[in-house]
Amino acid sequence: MFSRRRFIRIGAASVGSLALRNFGVLPAMAQAASDYKALVCVFLFGGNDSNNTIIPVDLPQATYSEYQTIRKNLALSAATDLTTERLALDGHNYYFHKGLTELADLFTQGKMAVAANVGPLVQKVNRTQVSNPLLVPPHLFSHSDQQLEWQGSDATEKTPFGWGGLAADQAQSMNLSTFPTFLSVAGNDFFGTGQTSSQIELTPGGSLGLTGFDYTLAQHRSAALNTLLTTETGLSLVGSANGVMSNSIADAKMLTNALKNVTVSTVFPTTSLGAQLKQVAQIIKARDTLQMRRQIFFCALGGFDTHTAELTAHRTLYPQLSQAVNAFYTAMSNELLVENNVTLFTESDFSRTFQPTTGDGSDHAWGSHHMVIGGAVQGNKIYGTFPTFALGSNDDFDNRGRWIPSSAVDQYGAALVNWFGVDATKVFKNVNSFGANPFTFFS
Repeated sequence: MFSRRRFIRIGAASVGSLALRNFGVLPAMAQAASDYKALVCVFLFGGNDSNNTIIPVDLPQATYSEYQTIRKNLALSAATDLTTERLALDGHNYYFHKGLTELADLFTQGKMAVAANVGPLVQKVNRTQVSNPLLVPPHLFSHSDQQLEWQGSDATEKTPFGWGGLAADQAQSMNLSTFPTFLSVAGNDFFGTGQTSSQIELTPGGSLGLTGFDYTLAQHRSAALNTLLTTETGLSLVGSANGVMSNSIADAKMLTNALKNVTVSTVFPTTSLGAQLKQVAQIIKARDTLQMRRQIFFCALGGFDTHTAELTAHRTLYPQLSQAVNAFYTAMSNELLVENNVTLFTESDFSRTFQPTTGDGSDHAWGSHHMVIGGAVQGNKIYGTFPTFALGSNDDFDNRGRWIPSSAVDQYGAALVNWFGVDATKVFKNVNSFGANPFTFFS
């Protein structure tokens, strides 16, 4: 299944806009989409060390001095590396990394929540159980495997579907046109792979259609291509590839026309993530033209595989993340007026070891903290449970500070897709096996 999908993606890549379509057609309606909701995933590739994203100062299981003692060369300085204002919450105090100043502001404004110590789980496990390979996800601490487990709908098996794609399957019928629900502005992704719905992949600022087909004499070229794509060959694989190409061209044309006169005046940073989120904002602004009620977007920022020079990398990466997300929220709230209809959230391969490496970095770990941002979010709150910040504690997979997740990706994703308006149990089949969901971001 994976190889066939990749073949189809390669075949359709020349259109600039990539759609993996089925061949059913939804009735198009001329009315605008009024009941609109969008999910925006920002994936931090490489494994963000969330131990330095938000730092508890005086939790019962940790103090700032204990944090400094264990983290050693990775410990952030309260004088220079942390947000200037401590965040008082539930009787305890926290810092954000100074590079996340804009996100810390959104947190205190009640527009951002933190999901603590979440990760892929087969079942809830403790330190004595993790040695049983049947009770933990396969290939822990592997980039590729844990990326798939974060983006997939089931950590107990090699599922062929991403949870964004399965949510899009359910949401496609809510839209008023055949335009795909799922769009990636960060290249090829597994997150949007569904059973029945299609997805589009596009490069921000890039061409959305075929080149050389936009002048009078090229109509003969266009007609020739259409003949090639519609000629019956008797070969099912060729027919499928031709169908994907035809639909890709149609989707590219639809999106090009929808964005023709769409501008976003909010200033976005001139970074990769800034460009991605600006493109998402433009497409959201064109939602009525596209007749969309539900949309899911995939964005990404890389560089978080910090085995060495971690503090230096974070001083660059965290401001990029914080400033781009803040610009996006500003566009949603001040310009598009849909801050209550759009929720942005982060994912990453895994967190990293609390114990540093000898190269001023950290190694691959497991449970991590993530951010959920939007006008509908009940922010200024941390959901879930922080681990005990002690090497070899009951929350440590080994003796290096690889935190065993206290909550599952299934629960994190379920809270998001339930708000989105689809049945989480049809996306995460095991979600009810983890008990009550601590991620009540929208209640």
